[in-house]
Amino acid sequence: MTEPGSNEPQPPYGEQPPQPYEPPTYQPPTYEAPQAPQPPQAPPPPGYANYGAQPSPGVPYGQPGPYGAPMGQPGAPYGVHPVTGVPYSDKQKLVAGLLQIFLGGFGIGRFYIGDTQTGVLQIIVTILTCGIGSLWGLIDGILMLTGEPTDSQGRPLRPN
Repeated sequence: MTEPGSNEPQPPYGEQPPQPYEPPTYQPPTYEAPQAPQPPQAPPPPGYANYGAQPSPGVPYGQPGPYGAPMGQPGAPYGVHPVTGVPYSDKQKLVAGLLQIFLGGFGIGRFYIGDTQTGVLQIIVTILTCGIGSLWGLIDGILMLTGEPTDSQGRPLRPN
């Protein structure tokens, strides 16, 4: 402690006087051993179960499998719609449209895609209007070719 009459600065009340500087001691870095890879915590999303695996044993990656081997997704043998992801129908859009254009008065294109109610209505309208109602079938066929028609199960028709 200093005496009351000295000119040395006093630390504020309750604080300790400054201590001399001591450099920190050196601590060597610690290294951890690499850990084994952890198994995935959650199952992969549907469609990614065998991601990166070979499609068939003995077949190089990216090459087609043996004849008769299943390809694509199991629930979508004709592929899926690129935007919605809904599997394509087994019916073709071109076939349905052309049937509807050429035989639309009889509703054949609608029967082809499984829409029997509209097909029957087209037959009735064609008979009641003495053939003029077959224009409905012609217009319907053009709309089938230019639009996104669906089959009776709600699946989009295959584009080709």
